[in-house]
Amino acid sequence: MSKSSKHIAVIGRGLIGSAAARHLAKDGCDVTLIGPSEPKDKANHDGVFASHYDEGRITRALDPSLFWSDVTVASIARYAEIESGSGVSFFTPSGAMITGGKESTFIKNVAQVREERNLKSDRYFGAILEDAFPYFSFEPDMQAFYEPQMAGYISPRNLVHAQTICAQKAGATVLDAIVLAITEKTDSVLISTTAGEVEADQVLVATGGFANMILPTPVPINTYARTVAFFEVEAEQIELLKTMPSLVLCLQDGRDPYILPPIKYPNGKTYLKIGGDPTDVSLESTQDMKDWFKSGGSAEVADFLKETLLSFIPNLKFENMHHEACMTTFTADNLPIIARQSDRLTIAVAGCGKGAKCSDELGRMGAFQAKYEGET
Repeated sequence: MSKSSKHIAVIGRGLIGSAAARHLAKDGCDVTLIGPSEPKDKANHDGVFASHYDEGRITRALDPSLFWSDVTVASIARYAEIESGSGVSFFTPSGAMITGGKESTFIKNVAQVREERNLKSDRYFGAILEDAFPYFSFEPDMQAFYEPQMAGYISPRNLVHAQTICAQKAGATVLDAIVLAITEKTDSVLISTTAGEVEADQVLVATGGFANMILPTPVPINTYARTVAFFEVEAEQIELLKTMPSLVLCLQDGRDPYILPPIKYPNGKTYLKIGGDPTDVSLESTQDMKDWFKSGGSAEVADFLKETLLSFIPNLKFENMHHEACMTTFTADNLPIIARQSDRLTIAVAGCGKGAKCSDELGRMGAFQAKYEGET
């Protein structure tokens, strides 16, 4: 690809936006990455939020969808490059397991993707599954695919940090600000922010569920409240679970909770994390989203998640439990929106609950659209 002095503003300093900024800057574009830093006091924060303020997201190649598998494989292949270029570690290859009923559509689709893409994984069921992972207690008739290598979990917070460092090393500028409005002019785009105005040739919007807060034309996304629960574990449990992989469950009742192995957090404590709300609660407005993040999540859902966790790790001993608020953004076809909205405005939003692990490829796709689509 040829170098270019085109000025592209990337709005959204999250997983997809920071990835897009890295790819654009590496390709020679003049890049301004705009977005606020992580709030220090969420409960009293008046600005926007993001869902990458965490240390654990599952990463794996296997998926019931070819699209999500392919973009994840592409992203995982670049993890080492991003870690090396930034000096920031974010990937822990703990292995990942995806499970479901042997005759379920979910597992059959996973098996088909596994075969079509020749993805390396081990297949377990019955007594073999129980013997291999004795700390888990699975439902009858469960089948599991286990990826022992190049799978596990990432720190989304550190991934964003690493992508940002790489983008800056390639020449990108970071503006710590909230975007208030986008105005397309004849030969440029004017971006109004809390730190002043920015003028660019092109704009890429990668602001997740907050996209319609600033887009001139709203996009068809559905944003849902999510609660995640954390269980503090001490040295004995950490040792017992040291071989635990990341786990995705597809249950007979249709729920699909996920469980992360013990992860050390910035406060020095180690937590097991579980997510998987029993119902979708829609966040209809920007204020709904802000209020949800400030609330810290649902205690009722956290208790439900506790029951789920203990049903699959019945011997778990933990010191304390707490919960936090998160948010996911979906589309009707369960695929991201990565497309131009106008001659100067491109959108890259909607991770559909799967976007963290494959955000580098989603960002690259958004960057390509912003820079090359429509060029001759």
